[in-house]
Amino acid sequence: MPDDPTATASAAPEGAPETASETASEAAATVLERADALAARTEEPGRLTRRFATPALAQAGDLVLGWMRDAGMTAHRDAIGNVAGRWAPPGLPAGAPTLLLGSHLDTVRDAGRYDGMLGVLVALAVVEGARGRDGGVPFAIEVLGFADEEGVRYGTAYLGSSVVAGTFDRSALDRLDADGIAMADAIAAFGGDPAALAAARRHPADLLGYVEVHIEQGPVLEAENLPVGVVTGIAGRTRAELVFTGFAGHAGTVPMTLRRDALAGAAEWIGAAEAHARSVDGLVATVGEATVAPGTSNVIPGRVALSVDVRHLDDAVREAAVAGLRARAEEIAAERGLLAAWTEVQVTAAVACSPGLTRALESAVEGAGVPVARLPSGAGHDAAVMARICDVAMLFVRCAGGVSHNPAEAVTAADVAVAIDVARRLVDALARER
Repeated sequence: MPDDPTATASAAPEGAPETASETASEAAATVLERADALAARTEEPGRLTRRFATPALAQAGDLVLGWMRDAGMTAHRDAIGNVAGRWAPPGLPAGAPTLLLGSHLDTVRDAGRYDGMLGVLVALAVVEGARGRDGGVPFAIEVLGFADEEGVRYGTAYLGSSVVAGTFDRSALDRLDADGIAMADAIAAFGGDPAALAAARRHPADLLGYVEVHIEQGPVLEAENLPVGVVTGIAGRTRAELVFTGFAGHAGTVPMTLRRDALAGAAEWIGAAEAHARSVDGLVATVGEATVAPGTSNVIPGRVALSVDVRHLDDAVREAAVAGLRARAEEIAAERGLLAAWTEVQVTAAVACSPGLTRALESAVEGAGVPVARLPSGAGHDAAVMARICDVAMLFVRCAGGVSHNPAEAVTAADVAVAIDVARRLVDALARER
């Protein structure tokens, strides 16, 4: 893995068909150069970390705003800090709809450079390719760079797209980050306006749809030797916090039979959660964070807070799993003399991609000379939130080894060129339909 986030990513497997136009190939080279430039905007020297409402995110957004304006777009930040650029052909009549393209600009800690950013940059390449055909596109195109999809800073994903979709939960403004900074204060310091979030909602009647290009984050396309694939649906997701509370005591003087060890209870529950997820086809359950208090080597842990992430493509299966895992936590707590407190942080329902827009995307893939691969997404995406207000479709791009959320993320210029070619063909097809 490269230590320097500005270093060029390793090459993904070869094998993309030679179907993309020369123009798309040139645009792909620009996309990769821009991805490198964005990767240099980071909070942490030597690795890419860019959380919501941080100076690093502001710097990345400034770069994208500049590229948008260079492409002839009107560009701005909205009330939560989403970057938005709009291109409308000359003479576009009032009331013409808008096609939304994009993804997110924030990252996880120690991230790769393509998760989210690739979708924003491919969308920008689509607009740059459309400028010479002003008279043939009967709608506006907007490129969105969402300010928060990963949810790293406040534990609540999709902040950016939830504002655009009008689903933002204002109670989240009171949430505190690890430094005790309230979300409302962070938004204001970032140049946003917590009081204006509701006004930033887009109206469904104005929208033609939302299309997101994203790295696959899985190994299917690589196994099939295909550069791109069409997403059929996005898994539903429950985020929760589980706190086990026991009693801290001296590690040398409290007999094992009399202990109320919160960490031992948490460990038992984590094992039970893993076993349950393994037993249900398609279910995943993850504990990514654990905070142990008092956190001293010679003190029995008195409190443990766990993050919980449960996902499945069928909401009923996910909801049943969450109920079972919560009940198991209470059983373990009762057996060990602990208290278990479960707090639901965020729930996102499973989303099926829109049939009509997805068929148009499949036709664009075929037009690019690529066999159509259809696959679900186990990862969450802004498209799941945008589906609340408009039709959505997603295109996956092959990534090396299926690796994501990792500095080793890699794509090839050839695959990116195919993605650009497909996205441009989709715009052309939608223009012909109107």
